[in-house]
Amino acid sequence: MKIYNTLSGRKEDFAPRNDTVKMYVCGVTPYAPSHLGHAMSYIIFDTIRSYLEFRGYKVKYIQNFTDIDDKIIARANESGIPTHDLAQGFIEQYFANMDTLNIKRATIYPRATEEIPKMIEVIEGLIQKGHAYEVGGDVYFRVQSDPDYGKLSHRTLDGMMAGARVEIGEAKEHPLDFALWKAAKPGEPQWHSPWGPGRPGWHIECSAMSLKYLGETLDIHGGGQDLTFPHHENEIAQSESFTGVKPFVRHWLHNGLLQLGEEKMSKSTGKLITISEALSKYSPDALRLWVLSSHYRSPMTYSDENLAATEKGVERLRNTNNLDIKESAATAIDSQTYRERFIEAMDDDFGTPQAIAALFDLAREINRGNDEGLHIGEALNTFRELTGVLGLKLSDVTISPPVAEAFVEGLPAEVVIESWVKEREELRKAKQWNRADDVRDRFKQWDLTLEDTSQETILRYKGRIWRRYKKP
Repeated sequence: MKIYNTLSGRKEDFAPRNDTVKMYVCGVTPYAPSHLGHAMSYIIFDTIRSYLEFRGYKVKYIQNFTDIDDKIIARANESGIPTHDLAQGFIEQYFANMDTLNIKRATIYPRATEEIPKMIEVIEGLIQKGHAYEVGGDVYFRVQSDPDYGKLSHRTLDGMMAGARVEIGEAKEHPLDFALWKAAKPGEPQWHSPWGPGRPGWHIECSAMSLKYLGETLDIHGGGQDLTFPHHENEIAQSESFTGVKPFVRHWLHNGLLQLGEEKMSKSTGKLITISEALSKYSPDALRLWVLSSHYRSPMTYSDENLAATEKGVERLRNTNNLDIKESAATAIDSQTYRERFIEAMDDDFGTPQAIAALFDLAREINRGNDEGLHIGEALNTFRELTGVLGLKLSDVTISPPVAEAFVEGLPAEVVIESWVKEREELRKAKQWNRADDVRDRFKQWDLTLEDTSQETILRYKGRIWRRYKKP
């Protein structure tokens, strides 16, 4: 298995220390609803984790919550609620969205506010080793103490100086020195520290959490490409300076960013589509398949047209998944070739587009074999296993059209509709097409449309599947 390492700029053999992969992925700052850019990143790393497990590894997966920072404080003050309550509300919403997207829960979700002692321990160690200094209750990392600073983003200190600036009130030795601890300001949450009351800087939390829960060297550290500098660059500097152990991370993985028009999708700019908004229009499987149809390092641009087309692709996979396995003495379909293609694609830096192509080809072969009366059981099991690796449930979308609460002539509308489906099928068998069409027209009052396959009649509400009825 080869994966691309941002640090080296090339594909490398995947080389974890043992069968348990230590994996850390930067989490959200819960001050607003999570958006599709977040969904994109966490779908990608959930799939990577799932594939590693498929290949026989155990994965210890850590994902943090930055539940205290300037944006949370500002939003909490605007709303007139405590920062903890604000963050907790958005964390709960985040979990609901992730569960809907079939994203497996991390092993541990540490929160910044609960890991202050470990952060203080790391900061104290950096000061003792000459890598950090305290000024007026603030503590800064001394970038000139780390000769490797800039190695992840492939920059030099001189090259970084062009955009560097010192904020009013800061007393840094160097413009690129970054805050490890911030002295308390009036009205802000604060914690006790050897340098007085205050709160942690952003970058220190991930170093402290990864050291605490995964140790001095991680196998994989993931996040969006926008985190490469300064966040991940600063993580390396802090962690390796504190422990003296290199590398801090064996493989740095960064996913491409999601664009909305010409701009990156971002909470700070307001240019975004929330996960909840997207899920109101598209199925979880469609969102996952859409993200995975591009390579994880490539940028993506949101498009309703592309997502609508992906929804149709999901429908083809779903129809295959719902086939009945019938006993047959006929020749079985050979699915091994498609399985090997899937593994070959994923072993090459998690090439999901090629893996998905193999799945669609397998689906087509299964459908052909089913039509010809071949044994499809083994192939269908392979298909279900591999779609599961990509996190696709391929179950019908649960929706509640008006018919669900209606009655027709004293009977529940669903009962009546089922009788209409049977009546129409009998008329079609009798080749009474006009009368069958008349029955079909009855469904329009509920915004329901019908779709016939060789095995079933599918009812859709506003384009999304509501019910399936097997044909006799």
